[in-house]
Amino acid sequence: MKLSVVMPAFNEKRTIRSIVARVLAVDLGEITKELIVVDDGSTDGTRDLLREMDGKDGVRVLFQPRNLGKGAAVWAGMRASTGDFVVIQDADLEYDPAEYPVLLGPILEGRADVVYGSRFLGSPHGHRVLYFWHTVGNRLLTLMSNVFTDLNLTDMETCYKMMTREVVDRLDLQSKRFGIEPEITCKVARMRARIYEVPISYSGRTYDEGKKIGLKDAFQAVGVILRYFRWEAPRDDVGTRTLRRMESLAPYNRWLHERFEPYLGRRILEVGSGVGNQTRFFVDRDRVLASDIEAHYVRELKTKFGNLPNVRVAGFRLPLGEADRMDLLSEGIDTIVCLNVLEHIEDDRAALADFASVLPPGGRLALLVPAMPSLYGTLDVHLRHFRRYDRASLAALVTEAGFSIDEIRYLNRPGVLGWWLNSRVLKRKVLPKRQLAAFRWLLPLLRAEAKKPLSFGMSLLVLARRA
Repeated sequence: MKLSVVMPAFNEKRTIRSIVARVLAVDLGEITKELIVVDDGSTDGTRDLLREMDGKDGVRVLFQPRNLGKGAAVWAGMRASTGDFVVIQDADLEYDPAEYPVLLGPILEGRADVVYGSRFLGSPHGHRVLYFWHTVGNRLLTLMSNVFTDLNLTDMETCYKMMTREVVDRLDLQSKRFGIEPEITCKVARMRARIYEVPISYSGRTYDEGKKIGLKDAFQAVGVILRYFRWEAPRDDVGTRTLRRMESLAPYNRWLHERFEPYLGRRILEVGSGVGNQTRFFVDRDRVLASDIEAHYVRELKTKFGNLPNVRVAGFRLPLGEADRMDLLSEGIDTIVCLNVLEHIEDDRAALADFASVLPPGGRLALLVPAMPSLYGTLDVHLRHFRRYDRASLAALVTEAGFSIDEIRYLNRPGVLGWWLNSRVLKRKVLPKRQLAAFRWLLPLLRAEAKKPLSFGMSLLVLARRA
Protein backbone atom coordinates (compact mmCIF):
# COMPACT_ATOMS: atom_id res chain seq x y z
CA MET A 1 0.00 0.00 0.00
CA LYS A 2 1.03 3.57 -0.59
CA LEU A 3 0.31 6.92 1.06
CA SER A 4 0.34 10.01 -1.14
CA VAL A 5 1.18 13.25 0.67
CA VAL A 6 -0.10 16.28 -1.22
CA MET A 7 1.64 19.48 -0.16
CA PRO A 8 0.58 22.88 -1.58
CA ALA A 9 3.31 25.50 -1.19
CA PHE A 10 3.29 29.24 -1.79
CA ASN A 11 6.24 31.38 -0.70
CA GLU A 12 7.48 28.89 1.92
CA LYS A 13 11.22 29.30 1.38
CA ARG A 14 11.89 29.37 5.14
CA THR A 15 10.18 26.06 5.89
CA ILE A 16 10.07 23.97 2.71
CA ARG A 17 13.30 22.04 3.33
CA SER A 18 12.32 21.23 6.91
CA ILE A 19 8.80 20.06 6.16
CA VAL A 20 9.92 17.89 3.24
CA ALA A 21 12.54 16.28 5.48
CA ARG A 22 9.95 15.61 8.17
CA VAL A 23 7.56 13.97 5.71
CA LEU A 24 10.29 11.76 4.28
CA ALA A 25 11.41 10.74 7.79
CA VAL A 26 8.03 9.28 8.80
CA ASP A 27 8.17 5.49 9.15
CA LEU A 28 4.93 3.81 8.05
CA GLY A 29 6.23 0.26 8.09
CA GLU A 30 5.15 -1.63 4.97
CA ILE A 31 3.24 1.38 3.62
CA THR A 32 5.33 3.34 1.15
CA LYS A 33 5.09 7.11 0.62
CA GLU A 34 5.11 9.53 -2.25
CA LEU A 35 5.34 13.28 -1.67
CA ILE A 36 3.78 15.54 -4.27
CA VAL A 37 4.64 19.20 -3.72
CA VAL A 38 2.62 21.69 -5.76
CA ASP A 39 4.29 25.08 -5.99
CA ASP A 40 1.53 27.64 -6.39
CA GLY A 41 3.46 30.32 -8.23
CA SER A 42 5.94 31.17 -5.46
CA THR A 43 8.05 34.32 -5.92
CA ASP A 44 10.38 34.11 -2.89
CA GLY A 45 12.76 31.40 -4.15
CA THR A 46 10.67 28.40 -3.10
CA ARG A 47 10.49 27.23 -6.71
CA ASP A 48 14.27 27.12 -6.99
CA LEU A 49 14.55 24.97 -3.87
CA LEU A 50 11.85 22.63 -5.13
CA ARG A 51 13.60 22.20 -8.49
CA GLU A 52 16.56 20.86 -6.55
CA MET A 53 14.35 18.33 -4.71
CA ASP A 54 12.25 17.21 -7.67
CA GLY A 55 12.77 13.53 -8.47
CA LYS A 56 14.81 12.76 -5.34
CA ASP A 57 13.81 10.48 -2.43
CA GLY A 58 10.27 10.02 -3.70
CA VAL A 59 9.59 13.75 -4.09
CA ARG A 60 7.64 14.92 -7.12
CA VAL A 61 7.10 18.63 -7.76
CA LEU A 62 4.34 20.22 -9.83
CA PHE A 63 4.66 23.88 -10.79
CA GLN A 64 1.49 25.93 -11.19
CA PRO A 65 1.85 28.59 -13.93
CA ARG A 66 0.82 31.31 -11.45
CA ASN A 67 -0.69 31.69 -7.99
CA LEU A 68 -4.08 29.96 -8.30
CA GLY A 69 -4.79 29.30 -4.62
CA LYS A 70 -4.46 26.46 -2.12
CA GLY A 71 -7.54 24.64 -3.41
CA ALA A 72 -6.29 24.57 -6.98
CA ALA A 73 -2.89 23.32 -5.80
CA VAL A 74 -4.37 20.57 -3.63
CA TRP A 75 -6.63 19.34 -6.43
CA ALA A 76 -3.70 19.32 -8.88
CA GLY A 77 -1.71 17.22 -6.41
CA MET A 78 -4.59 14.85 -5.72
CA ARG A 79 -5.13 14.23 -9.43
CA ALA A 80 -1.43 13.45 -9.85
CA SER A 81 -1.25 11.17 -6.79
CA THR A 82 -1.14 7.39 -7.11
CA GLY A 83 -1.45 6.20 -3.50
CA ASP A 84 -4.14 4.05 -1.91
CA PHE A 85 -4.54 6.82 0.68
CA VAL A 86 -4.07 10.57 0.34
CA VAL A 87 -3.37 13.18 3.01
CA ILE A 88 -3.07 16.96 2.69
CA GLN A 89 0.02 18.49 4.30
CA ASP A 90 0.66 22.23 4.64
CA ALA A 91 4.22 23.39 4.00
CA ASP A 92 4.48 25.67 7.04
CA LEU A 93 5.41 23.33 9.94
CA GLU A 94 2.06 23.88 11.71
CA TYR A 95 1.14 20.20 11.36
CA ASP A 96 3.45 17.33 12.35
CA PRO A 97 3.86 14.51 9.76
CA ALA A 98 4.81 12.15 12.60
CA GLU A 99 1.07 11.86 13.23
CA TYR A 100 0.32 10.13 9.90
CA PRO A 101 0.03 6.73 11.68
CA VAL A 102 -2.67 8.21 13.93
CA LEU A 103 -4.62 9.40 10.90
CA LEU A 104 -4.16 6.09 9.08
CA GLY A 105 -5.36 4.00 12.01
CA PRO A 106 -9.17 4.14 11.52
CA ILE A 107 -8.80 3.58 7.76
CA LEU A 108 -6.50 0.58 8.10
CA GLU A 109 -8.83 -0.89 10.73
CA GLY A 110 -11.71 -0.69 8.22
CA ARG A 111 -13.69 1.81 10.32
CA ALA A 112 -13.32 4.93 8.18
CA ASP A 113 -13.04 6.24 4.63
CA VAL A 114 -12.01 9.74 5.71
CA VAL A 115 -10.11 10.86 8.82
CA TYR A 116 -9.84 14.44 10.07
CA GLY A 117 -7.07 15.47 12.42
CA SER A 118 -8.74 17.73 15.00
CA ARG A 119 -6.82 20.47 16.80
CA PHE A 120 -9.59 20.70 19.41
CA LEU A 121 -9.85 17.12 20.71
CA GLY A 122 -7.03 17.44 23.22
CA SER A 123 -3.82 15.99 21.82
CA PRO A 124 -1.36 14.83 24.51
CA HIS A 125 1.27 16.90 22.70
CA GLY A 126 -0.75 20.10 23.11
CA HIS A 127 -0.88 23.09 20.76
CA ARG A 128 0.68 26.51 20.48
CA VAL A 129 -1.46 29.27 22.02
CA LEU A 130 -2.21 32.02 19.49
CA TYR A 131 -5.21 33.95 18.19
CA PHE A 132 -8.49 33.85 20.13
CA TRP A 133 -10.59 35.17 17.25
CA HIS A 134 -9.14 32.62 14.87
CA THR A 135 -10.34 29.90 17.22
CA VAL A 136 -13.78 31.51 17.45
CA GLY A 137 -13.93 31.77 13.63
CA ASN A 138 -12.91 28.13 13.19
CA ARG A 139 -15.55 26.96 15.64
CA LEU A 140 -18.28 29.08 14.02
CA LEU A 141 -17.42 27.80 10.54
CA THR A 142 -17.35 24.24 11.86
CA LEU A 143 -20.73 24.79 13.49
CA MET A 144 -22.22 26.13 10.28
CA SER A 145 -20.73 23.26 8.30
CA ASN A 146 -22.20 20.76 10.76
CA VAL A 147 -25.64 22.38 10.53
CA PHE A 148 -25.74 21.95 6.76
CA THR A 149 -23.95 18.56 6.50
CA ASP A 150 -25.46 16.95 9.62
CA LEU A 151 -21.99 15.97 10.87
CA ASN A 152 -20.60 16.51 14.37
CA LEU A 153 -17.04 17.52 13.52
CA THR A 154 -14.99 19.59 15.95
CA ASP A 155 -12.52 20.97 13.37
CA MET A 156 -13.79 21.28 9.79
CA GLU A 157 -11.00 23.72 8.85
CA THR A 158 -8.14 21.39 9.75
CA CYS A 159 -5.51 20.83 7.07
CA TYR A 160 -5.12 17.17 8.02
CA LYS A 161 -7.70 15.32 5.98
CA MET A 162 -6.74 11.77 5.05
CA MET A 163 -8.94 9.70 2.72
CA THR A 164 -9.00 6.60 0.61
CA ARG A 165 -8.31 6.64 -3.12
CA GLU A 166 -11.94 5.90 -3.92
CA VAL A 167 -13.07 9.03 -2.04
CA VAL A 168 -10.41 11.20 -3.66
CA ASP A 169 -11.47 10.09 -7.13
CA ARG A 170 -15.04 11.24 -6.41
CA LEU A 171 -14.27 14.74 -5.08
CA ASP A 172 -14.15 16.83 -8.28
CA LEU A 173 -12.97 19.92 -6.34
CA GLN A 174 -13.76 23.41 -7.65
CA SER A 175 -12.65 25.85 -4.91
CA LYS A 176 -9.43 27.69 -5.73
CA ARG A 177 -8.50 29.08 -2.31
CA PHE A 178 -9.17 28.05 1.28
CA GLY A 179 -12.78 27.16 0.44
CA ILE A 180 -11.41 23.70 -0.28
CA GLU A 181 -11.82 22.74 3.40
CA PRO A 182 -15.64 23.16 3.57
CA GLU A 183 -15.99 21.88 0.00
CA ILE A 184 -14.26 18.60 0.86
CA THR A 185 -16.39 18.33 4.00
CA CYS A 186 -19.66 18.91 2.16
CA LYS A 187 -18.78 16.38 -0.51
CA VAL A 188 -17.57 13.55 1.73
CA ALA A 189 -20.72 14.04 3.80
CA ARG A 190 -22.90 13.79 0.69
CA MET A 191 -20.98 10.68 -0.39
CA ARG A 192 -22.04 9.08 2.91
CA ALA A 193 -18.37 8.38 3.59
CA ARG A 194 -17.48 7.08 7.04
CA ILE A 195 -15.71 10.00 8.73
CA TYR A 196 -13.58 9.83 11.87
CA GLU A 197 -11.74 12.47 13.87
CA VAL A 198 -8.53 11.90 15.79
CA PRO A 199 -6.67 14.36 18.04
CA ILE A 200 -3.53 15.99 16.63
CA SER A 201 -1.02 18.52 17.90
CA TYR A 202 -0.83 21.96 16.33
CA SER A 203 1.96 24.51 16.22
CA GLY A 204 0.29 27.54 14.62
CA ARG A 205 2.23 30.46 13.26
CA THR A 206 1.69 34.20 13.32
CA TYR A 207 1.13 36.48 10.35
CA ASP A 208 4.72 37.71 10.76
CA GLU A 209 5.82 34.09 10.36
CA GLY A 210 3.85 33.71 7.12
CA LYS A 211 0.23 32.83 8.00
CA LYS A 212 -2.00 33.62 5.00
CA ILE A 213 -5.64 32.85 5.82
CA GLY A 214 -7.79 35.84 6.74
CA LEU A 215 -11.30 37.23 7.25
CA LYS A 216 -12.04 37.22 3.52
CA ASP A 217 -11.49 33.46 3.45
CA ALA A 218 -13.98 32.99 6.28
CA PHE A 219 -16.72 34.69 4.25
CA GLN A 220 -15.72 32.60 1.24
CA ALA A 221 -16.05 29.44 3.35
CA VAL A 222 -19.65 30.40 4.19
CA GLY A 223 -20.42 30.72 0.49
CA VAL A 224 -18.82 27.34 -0.26
CA ILE A 225 -20.93 25.61 2.41
CA LEU A 226 -24.12 27.12 0.97
CA ARG A 227 -23.08 26.09 -2.52
CA TYR A 228 -22.06 22.48 -1.91
CA PHE A 229 -24.11 21.13 1.01
CA ARG A 230 -26.57 19.67 -1.54
CA TRP A 231 -23.87 18.40 -3.92
CA GLU A 232 -24.86 15.16 -5.63
CA ALA A 233 -21.89 13.70 -7.52
CA PRO A 234 -19.12 14.69 -9.95
CA ARG A 235 -20.58 16.68 -12.84
CA ASP A 236 -20.00 13.97 -15.45
CA ASP A 237 -21.54 11.19 -13.33
CA VAL A 238 -25.10 11.47 -14.58
CA GLY A 239 -26.04 8.06 -13.16
CA THR A 240 -25.25 8.96 -9.55
CA ARG A 241 -26.83 12.40 -9.88
CA THR A 242 -30.01 10.75 -11.11
CA LEU A 243 -30.00 8.18 -8.28
CA ARG A 244 -29.49 10.96 -5.72
CA ARG A 245 -32.50 12.78 -7.09
CA MET A 246 -34.57 9.61 -7.11
CA GLU A 247 -33.47 8.94 -3.52
CA SER A 248 -35.54 11.90 -2.36
CA LEU A 249 -38.70 10.50 -4.01
CA ALA A 250 -39.60 8.12 -1.19
CA PRO A 251 -43.28 7.79 -2.24
CA TYR A 252 -42.29 6.83 -5.79
CA ASN A 253 -39.71 4.30 -4.58
CA ARG A 254 -42.31 2.78 -2.29
CA TRP A 255 -44.88 2.65 -5.12
CA LEU A 256 -42.37 0.89 -7.37
CA HIS A 257 -41.51 -1.63 -4.66
CA GLU A 258 -45.19 -2.43 -4.16
CA ARG A 259 -45.45 -3.48 -7.81
CA PHE A 260 -43.34 -6.60 -7.21
CA GLU A 261 -43.13 -7.04 -3.42
CA PRO A 262 -45.65 -9.95 -3.26
CA TYR A 263 -43.48 -11.82 -5.75
CA LEU A 264 -40.31 -11.77 -3.63
CA GLY A 265 -38.91 -14.77 -1.81
CA ARG A 266 -36.87 -14.77 1.41
CA ARG A 267 -33.31 -14.79 0.02
CA ILE A 268 -32.72 -11.96 -2.43
CA LEU A 269 -29.89 -10.95 -4.73
CA GLU A 270 -30.27 -7.35 -5.86
CA VAL A 271 -28.23 -6.66 -8.99
CA GLY A 272 -27.19 -3.02 -9.34
CA SER A 273 -28.18 -1.73 -5.89
CA GLY A 274 -26.75 1.77 -6.51
CA VAL A 275 -27.27 3.99 -3.45
CA GLY A 276 -29.85 1.61 -1.95
CA ASN A 277 -33.10 3.26 -3.06
CA GLN A 278 -34.77 -0.18 -3.20
CA THR A 279 -32.41 -2.12 -0.92
CA ARG A 280 -33.97 -0.49 2.14
CA PHE A 281 -37.23 -2.32 1.40
CA PHE A 282 -35.58 -5.77 1.42
CA VAL A 283 -33.85 -5.68 4.79
CA ASP A 284 -36.62 -7.59 6.57
CA ARG A 285 -35.89 -10.69 4.44
CA ASP A 286 -33.85 -13.65 5.66
CA ARG A 287 -30.88 -12.89 3.41
CA VAL A 288 -30.08 -9.92 1.15
CA LEU A 289 -27.11 -9.65 -1.20
CA ALA A 290 -26.82 -6.03 -2.30
CA SER A 291 -24.47 -5.95 -5.27
CA ASP A 292 -22.95 -3.26 -7.47
CA ILE A 293 -19.83 -3.02 -9.60
CA GLU A 294 -19.07 0.62 -8.74
CA ALA A 295 -16.74 0.94 -5.74
CA HIS A 296 -18.36 4.12 -4.46
CA TYR A 297 -21.80 2.47 -4.44
CA VAL A 298 -20.39 -0.55 -2.60
CA ARG A 299 -18.87 1.76 0.01
CA GLU A 300 -22.15 3.62 0.50
CA LEU A 301 -24.14 0.39 0.72
CA LYS A 302 -21.78 -0.85 3.42
CA THR A 303 -22.25 2.40 5.31
CA LYS A 304 -26.04 2.10 5.16
CA PHE A 305 -26.60 -1.64 5.52
CA GLY A 306 -23.29 -3.27 6.42
CA ASN A 307 -24.11 -3.58 10.12
CA LEU A 308 -27.25 -5.66 9.48
CA PRO A 309 -26.46 -9.36 10.05
CA ASN A 310 -28.72 -10.55 7.21
CA VAL A 311 -27.28 -8.16 4.60
CA ARG A 312 -24.15 -8.77 2.60
CA VAL A 313 -22.74 -6.09 0.28
CA ALA A 314 -20.79 -7.44 -2.69
CA GLY A 315 -19.58 -6.57 -6.18
CA PHE A 316 -20.64 -9.41 -8.48
CA ARG A 317 -19.79 -8.67 -12.11
CA LEU A 318 -21.64 -9.87 -15.19
CA PRO A 319 -20.91 -12.12 -16.93
CA LEU A 320 -20.31 -14.16 -13.80
CA GLY A 321 -16.96 -15.79 -13.24
CA GLU A 322 -16.94 -19.33 -11.92
CA ALA A 323 -15.96 -18.23 -8.39
CA ASP A 324 -18.86 -15.74 -8.21
CA ARG A 325 -21.26 -18.32 -9.61
CA MET A 326 -20.30 -20.86 -6.94
CA ASP A 327 -20.51 -18.14 -4.28
CA LEU A 328 -24.07 -17.24 -5.30
CA LEU A 329 -25.12 -20.89 -5.46
CA SER A 330 -23.82 -21.38 -1.92
CA GLU A 331 -25.97 -18.46 -0.75
CA GLY A 332 -29.13 -20.29 -1.78
CA ILE A 333 -30.86 -17.25 -3.21
CA ASP A 334 -34.44 -17.72 -4.37
CA THR A 335 -35.07 -14.28 -5.96
CA ILE A 336 -33.13 -11.89 -8.18
CA VAL A 337 -34.20 -8.25 -8.34
CA CYS A 338 -32.75 -6.30 -11.27
CA LEU A 339 -34.19 -2.79 -11.59
CA ASN A 340 -33.00 -0.46 -14.36
CA VAL A 341 -29.74 -2.34 -14.81
CA LEU A 342 -30.09 -4.69 -17.81
CA GLU A 343 -30.05 -1.75 -20.25
CA HIS A 344 -26.54 -0.90 -19.02
CA ILE A 345 -25.19 -4.36 -19.92
CA GLU A 346 -24.01 -4.82 -23.48
CA ASP A 347 -24.63 -8.58 -23.54
CA ASP A 348 -28.04 -8.70 -21.91
CA ARG A 349 -28.67 -12.27 -23.10
CA ALA A 350 -25.65 -13.56 -21.21
CA ALA A 351 -26.69 -11.61 -18.10
CA LEU A 352 -30.15 -13.18 -18.07
CA ALA A 353 -28.62 -16.62 -18.61
CA ASP A 354 -26.37 -15.97 -15.60
CA PHE A 355 -29.43 -15.10 -13.53
CA ALA A 356 -31.05 -18.40 -14.44
CA SER A 357 -27.87 -20.33 -13.67
CA VAL A 358 -27.77 -19.27 -10.00
CA LEU A 359 -31.48 -19.69 -9.26
CA PRO A 360 -33.11 -23.02 -8.32
CA PRO A 361 -36.04 -24.31 -10.38
CA GLY A 362 -38.95 -22.00 -9.57
CA GLY A 363 -36.56 -19.25 -8.47
CA ARG A 364 -37.98 -15.80 -9.13
CA LEU A 365 -36.86 -12.83 -11.22
CA ALA A 366 -38.20 -9.28 -10.82
CA LEU A 367 -36.87 -7.31 -13.79
CA LEU A 368 -37.48 -3.62 -14.62
CA VAL A 369 -36.15 -2.02 -17.81
CA PRO A 370 -36.78 1.23 -19.72
CA ALA A 371 -39.44 0.76 -22.40
CA MET A 372 -40.30 2.25 -25.80
CA PRO A 373 -37.20 2.39 -28.07
CA SER A 374 -38.72 5.50 -29.69
CA LEU A 375 -37.96 7.43 -26.48
CA TYR A 376 -34.20 6.76 -26.71
CA GLY A 377 -32.38 10.10 -26.54
CA THR A 378 -29.74 12.17 -24.76
CA LEU A 379 -30.84 11.09 -21.28
CA ASP A 380 -30.28 7.45 -22.27
CA VAL A 381 -26.92 8.28 -23.84
CA HIS A 382 -25.61 10.04 -20.74
CA LEU A 383 -27.00 7.33 -18.47
CA ARG A 384 -25.04 4.87 -20.65
CA HIS A 385 -28.06 2.87 -21.76
CA PHE A 386 -27.36 0.48 -24.62
CA ARG A 387 -31.05 0.25 -25.43
CA ARG A 388 -34.68 0.60 -24.47
CA TYR A 389 -37.00 -2.42 -24.80
CA ASP A 390 -40.30 -3.26 -26.42
CA ARG A 391 -42.62 -5.82 -24.89
CA ALA A 392 -42.33 -8.60 -27.46
CA SER A 393 -38.54 -8.63 -27.74
CA LEU A 394 -38.09 -8.48 -23.96
CA ALA A 395 -40.47 -11.40 -23.44
CA ALA A 396 -38.55 -13.45 -26.01
CA LEU A 397 -35.23 -12.55 -24.37
CA VAL A 398 -36.37 -13.61 -20.90
CA THR A 399 -37.92 -16.83 -22.15
CA GLU A 400 -34.82 -17.72 -24.14
CA ALA A 401 -32.72 -17.36 -20.97
CA GLY A 402 -34.72 -20.13 -19.30
CA PHE A 403 -37.51 -18.28 -17.50
CA SER A 404 -41.27 -18.75 -17.57
CA ILE A 405 -43.02 -15.36 -17.49
CA ASP A 406 -45.84 -14.92 -14.99
CA GLU A 407 -46.45 -11.25 -15.79
CA ILE A 408 -45.11 -8.54 -18.07
CA ARG A 409 -46.58 -5.06 -18.06
CA TYR A 410 -45.86 -1.40 -18.72
CA LEU A 411 -45.46 1.04 -15.83
CA ASN A 412 -45.42 4.83 -15.48
CA ARG A 413 -47.40 6.25 -18.37
CA PRO A 414 -47.25 9.84 -16.94
CA GLY A 415 -43.44 9.84 -17.23
CA VAL A 416 -43.43 9.27 -21.00
CA LEU A 417 -44.10 12.90 -21.94
CA GLY A 418 -41.43 14.25 -19.59
CA TRP A 419 -38.80 11.82 -20.83
CA TRP A 420 -39.61 12.55 -24.49
CA LEU A 421 -39.47 16.32 -23.90
CA ASN A 422 -36.20 16.29 -21.93
CA SER A 423 -34.41 13.60 -23.92
CA ARG A 424 -35.64 14.01 -27.49
CA VAL A 425 -36.55 17.70 -27.68
CA LEU A 426 -34.50 19.61 -25.08
CA LYS A 427 -31.54 17.19 -25.34
CA ARG A 428 -30.77 17.29 -21.62
CA LYS A 429 -28.13 15.19 -19.87
CA VAL A 430 -30.01 14.68 -16.60
CA LEU A 431 -33.60 15.08 -15.46
CA PRO A 432 -34.11 18.44 -13.69
CA LYS A 433 -34.60 18.37 -9.93
CA ARG A 434 -37.82 20.34 -10.00
CA GLN A 435 -39.44 18.03 -12.51
CA LEU A 436 -38.56 15.00 -10.43
CA ALA A 437 -39.81 16.71 -7.27
CA ALA A 438 -43.10 17.45 -9.03
CA PHE A 439 -43.37 13.78 -9.96
CA ARG A 440 -44.71 12.94 -6.51
CA TRP A 441 -47.91 14.78 -7.40
CA LEU A 442 -48.48 12.23 -10.17
CA LEU A 443 -48.66 9.31 -7.73
CA PRO A 444 -52.49 9.14 -7.90
CA LEU A 445 -52.15 8.61 -11.67
CA LEU A 446 -49.56 5.89 -11.09
CA ARG A 447 -51.75 4.11 -8.58
CA ALA A 448 -54.62 4.19 -11.05
CA GLU A 449 -52.51 2.15 -13.49
CA ALA A 450 -53.19 -1.01 -11.47
CA LYS A 451 -56.84 -1.02 -12.60
CA LYS A 452 -56.12 -2.12 -16.16
CA PRO A 453 -53.11 -3.11 -18.30
CA LEU A 454 -51.31 -0.27 -20.11
CA SER A 455 -50.56 -0.24 -23.82
CA PHE A 456 -47.41 1.86 -23.26
CA GLY A 457 -45.31 3.30 -20.43
CA MET A 458 -41.86 4.46 -19.38
CA SER A 459 -40.84 1.03 -18.07
CA LEU A 460 -41.52 -2.67 -18.49
CA LEU A 461 -41.81 -4.89 -15.42
CA VAL A 462 -41.27 -8.64 -15.83
CA LEU A 463 -42.08 -11.17 -13.12
CA ALA A 464 -40.77 -14.61 -14.07
CA ARG A 465 -39.65 -17.96 -12.66
CA ARG A 466 -36.81 -20.20 -13.68
CA ALA A 467 -38.44 -22.92 -15.79
